[in-house]
Amino acid sequence: MGSKAAREQALPIEIWVLVAGAFVIAIGFGLVAPVLPQFARSFGVGVAAASAIVSAFALMRLLFAPMSGQLVQKLGERSVYLGGLLIVAVSTGACAFAQSYWQLMVLRSLGGIGSTMFTVSSLALVIRMSPPAARGRVSALWSTSFLIGSVSGPLVGGVLSGLGLRVPFLIYAVALLAVTVAVYLALRNSRLAAPETVGGVRMMSFREGWAQREYRAVLLSNFANGAAVFGVRMALVPLLVVEVLHQSPGMAGVALTVFAAGNVAVLFFAGRYSDRWGRRPFLIAGLLICALGTAGLGISDNLVWLLVTSVVAGVGAGLFTPTQQAAVADIIGPNARGGPVLAGFQMAADLGTVLGPVAVGALAQQASYGFALAVTGALLAVAAVGWAVVPEPMRQRATEEVPDACEHICGADGAEHQLVTREVEQAVAGAPVADTAVAPTVTQVEAEPTGRDRIVR
Repeated sequence: MGSKAAREQALPIEIWVLVAGAFVIAIGFGLVAPVLPQFARSFGVGVAAASAIVSAFALMRLLFAPMSGQLVQKLGERSVYLGGLLIVAVSTGACAFAQSYWQLMVLRSLGGIGSTMFTVSSLALVIRMSPPAARGRVSALWSTSFLIGSVSGPLVGGVLSGLGLRVPFLIYAVALLAVTVAVYLALRNSRLAAPETVGGVRMMSFREGWAQREYRAVLLSNFANGAAVFGVRMALVPLLVVEVLHQSPGMAGVALTVFAAGNVAVLFFAGRYSDRWGRRPFLIAGLLICALGTAGLGISDNLVWLLVTSVVAGVGAGLFTPTQQAAVADIIGPNARGGPVLAGFQMAADLGTVLGPVAVGALAQQASYGFALAVTGALLAVAAVGWAVVPEPMRQRATEEVPDACEHICGADGAEHQLVTREVEQAVAGAPVADTAVAPTVTQVEAEPTGRDRIVR
């Protein structure tokens, strides 16, 4: 199948279900985010203790990410995804009935464990179910669903907070249970998500990923992404708006919304055209543009400049965010399961999110907001340099197409074809295959109605 046809083919329904689920998860998280600190304060604790509730969730995501990767390797993506959703649903629903601060702390910590489980496993599912030539497009859909949900959630949550601080937790729990049922029904009979036969998939370890320069580059850029976009921006921009520009707190929300608008404006463009032109151009350009916008925020002396630089930073983030995810998919390929590799990718962003606000906040306090945001921009620029000196991740596709070429040689003769294809995959990969039953990757053969008798995904 030619690359143009692959790009234009319809995406599997399973991907659309996961994208819709990501939107519901993101909007639900946004429901509880505005009320969580106030809810914690209702137990008579101070501001620092209330903030610790948020940090506990992020910290458990960071600490449990390696275990989540191992669970994906042993149990398969589908089981870990559904299990993670159930953990978050139950713990979030229980938060509505918390009677003390420490009960809330424990329940939100459990939610962080479930969150990292479904984050790692859902990304793994999306990667292996995406056609190689459409990875950027799928990553753009995935990122957009989270982004729109994240932007919409706080708006809805602010309205629902009038019903009481406990109500958003119950609504989010019900929404997660609905997503769990929908994903279970959509994937239970899916060949794309069915358990693989014994020995049918190669396992990629974190060490194997680390050996590739492209993976080290994507870890650095995702760390910078977590620090700058998810950490510093959320922590410093509201303070900058109020303390430096002397605007109302509501204008901070406008600045973050404008940033999100810049994201949405280019996400689909970056995803689709990175499938054609390669990942590196979008990663390098996006990181540099985001660096420029982030550093520009620090010299804002009026609201117009703040909004302009927010848009610029948002455009940059929109260029490199989906492309990063597609690059990780290229590195792993559809012929392997890479739970630890995906866990490492997530941990890089989580680590940046945890460390970024602390380090940059200290710089802002000791020096100035301008200096702190300039340092943040420099971190993004360093990540861009990292991508400038590594190979193009899409070169992995040549390896992925070897089984397809083998089909021309071997024909499509049932078991013999699958055996030879699997042997070629192992030879190309140069790594052992799993010796336990795990979820599927690409050795599924199905009918192809146009010309060729069969294709190997």
